[in-house]
Order: sequence, then C-alpha cells, then structure tokens
Amino acid sequence: MTTINKIKTAILPFVLGAVILSSCNKDVQQFPLSAMAAPVGLSLDSTIKTTDNDSMYYRLVVKASLGPTNFVNLLKGVGSPNNGYTLFVPDNAAMIASGFSSAVISAIPVASAIGIVSYNVIPQVYDTASIPNVFPNFPVGTSIFPSPAAPFLTFRTFPSKRPGILRVNTIPMTTPLNVRTANGIIHHVAALVAPPNPTFLWDRINTDVTASTGLTYLKAAILRADSGTGNPCTLQSALLNPAANLTVFAPTDAVFQGTLTALITQGLIAQGVPAATAAAQAAFLASTPAVFSNQLLYGTLSATTVKGILVYHLFTNTSFTVNFPMTATKYPTLLNSAIPTHQGVELTATFTGPFVSAATIKGLGNATAANIIINSAAAPNGSSDQFYINGVLHKITQLLLPQ
Repeated sequence: MTTINKIKTAILPFVLGAVILSSCNKDVQQFPLSAMAAPVGLSLDSTIKTTDNDSMYYRLVVKASLGPTNFVNLLKGVGSPNNGYTLFVPDNAAMIASGFSSAVISAIPVASAIGIVSYNVIPQVYDTASIPNVFPNFPVGTSIFPSPAAPFLTFRTFPSKRPGILRVNTIPMTTPLNVRTANGIIHHVAALVAPPNPTFLWDRINTDVTASTGLTYLKAAILRADSGTGNPCTLQSALLNPAANLTVFAPTDAVFQGTLTALITQGLIAQGVPAATAAAQAAFLASTPAVFSNQLLYGTLSATTVKGILVYHLFTNTSFTVNFPMTATKYPTLLNSAIPTHQGVELTATFTGPFVSAATIKGLGNATAANIIINSAAAPNGSSDQFYINGVLHKITQLLLPQ
C-alpha cells in the first residue's frame, strides 16, 4: 500500500476552529398569545366529554388522569388569559386511524397515556390565526417536562400553516378548529399527535448500523470533527443537548463510502498512482468508518475539514419536510455561524395531496441536488421526519459540499 499521508482531495479545507454551535444555548421561541375570551360555556374537559365524536380521546384523558396529574381536573378549571390551554384532539375516526381502540386505550400503560395527553396540551391559548406561516418552524412548549432537574424545559410541538395547510408537526389539522371553551381552545387533528421519540439525535446516529443505509460513517465523522477541539460545545454534545433544536441531514453509509472512495481515488491519481491501483486502494481505505481515524488520512480528513462539512448538514431549527418550500429556496445552515455570508443550502419539496412525496437538498458545491429519502410512514428508525427530543433527522443521498 502506497503511503498516502499527503493525499490532496477535493474536500474543502475549511478553517472552522471557531465554529459556534449556537444550538448549545438556544431559547424556546413562542408564538404571540391569542386573546383569551371571557370564561363562558363548558370547560375543555366538559366539551370533549360531551362531544360524541371525541369520546375515544376522552377515554385517553381519563386513563392519563390515573397518574400524578389529574388531566380531567386540569381541563375543568376555568382559565384566564394567563392560564388557558390549547388542546389538539383527534376525533374517533382519527384515533382509529392512529391504531387506537377502546381495547387499546384500556391496555396501554398509564405512563404512555400521560405522555400523549401532556404533549397534546399547550399551556397557552393559540387560535389558528396566531399560527405563523414561516420556515423553519417555531417551537411551542407543551405540558411534558422530561426532566425534574430542568422544570423550564418541555417537549416541543411545531404548529404551522406551511404551505397553506394547518398542521401540528407533520399531522394536518381538521375541522372543527378554534373551538372556544371556558378555559381554552380545541383544534382537531387528522391523527394522534405523538410526542417525539424520547431519545436524542445522537442516540439515533450512534445506534443506526443498518447495512448501507446506516449512519456509522456519520458517527465516525462526528467523533473525528470533535477530536480537534477543546471546546466543550462539540457536535456530539449539541446532538445530546435536550435544549437544542436541530435538523440533521444525514448522509448514509453508502453515500459516505462512495464519496470518500471517489475523492481518495482522485488524490492518489494526483500523486501519480495508476488509476486502477488508485481505485483499489481508495476502495480499501474507505471500506469502513475507520477511514476517519486512519492517521495516514489526517492531513486530508482533518478535524477542522470534517467539522466544516458536517456543520453544513445541520440546521439550528427543527424542520419537517411538510414545511419545505415548493420552489427551490436557500436557507442558512450551522456553517453560517462561522461564515455568515455563505449561501447555505437549497430546499424543495413535492406534495401529493397534504403529504410530501419527494424532497431535495442541494449544497453550493454539488452539481445536483441530494434526495431526502422519504419513508412510507414516519415510523421509528425511518428515513425522514424522524423526531427526537432535540430535533429531526432526514437521511439524504449525497454528501453536501459547501463549495
């Protein structure tokens, strides 16, 4: 094997030792408060209890009330402009479509019912007129407090009206909307709005070893990027930070392997290695995630260079594909923390009805756009709109090049 510690490749050698991970200290944004109507009529509890079409969701509320928080009593209280609630309610058809039945509700653990209902209760009043049509999405705190040690920190939900469709996260809202009660407001949704997976983005990256489509190269790249900094606010720490609000565009193992093989081949050929030999050596070197810890490649895959590329794959906001623009539009990435004038990446989505059937992201240095791998259902360990405590992950089909 030829010594290749001086390989030159097409990877841009960024000097990003001062990259700021702004997500390490990011406040939760809030919508402007809706004016709370004077208390009149039934409470939230009585409204859903007496609405036949909401009876299954009410059973879930009752089940959740078996825990430390009595949600029935919580939703009974007559509120004021400062303590009214917004409640997202799937009707009976939406509950059934979400896999719930009376038997399922009876069988689920109380803790699960508490998690779902808590996530559906916003401790402020938002009518649909207050929901913004902006991207990336604004986070809104729910009634889930995942850690007693951080009572100010809640799981977040993301109401939106982009592009022209009212949603909560990826779930469309349905009629009736803006149902005023004595202590809040009810919006109906087309399916149960589930809390995020109760793990972190790093946990997904750290454990996804799926052949070809896994994230083992991404994990190795993150560790390589973090190895060159004494700053405690590393990429890994940001991906483990419960207060962070991130979107990760994650190249798969096959993408990393193919890209690195091509780039190392180019570098070897530039060193005078015959093309066939260069291709074979490059394929060997890039065949495992250990390519990032190969000291012969440190001159090329330096911690600074790898970090510069990785931060180009991160947004400091949670961005669901259903809120992507329908025409190609540029947005900043975490790279803009170090290079404010950078043009960012270009996003676009194609819709079939209310759902995204295709989406792309294009780096400034990419000849073509990468596809976001749209999963058929937003199931755990899928490939798009994977929702975790501190953000969303989408798998993509190219490495994004900043230049």
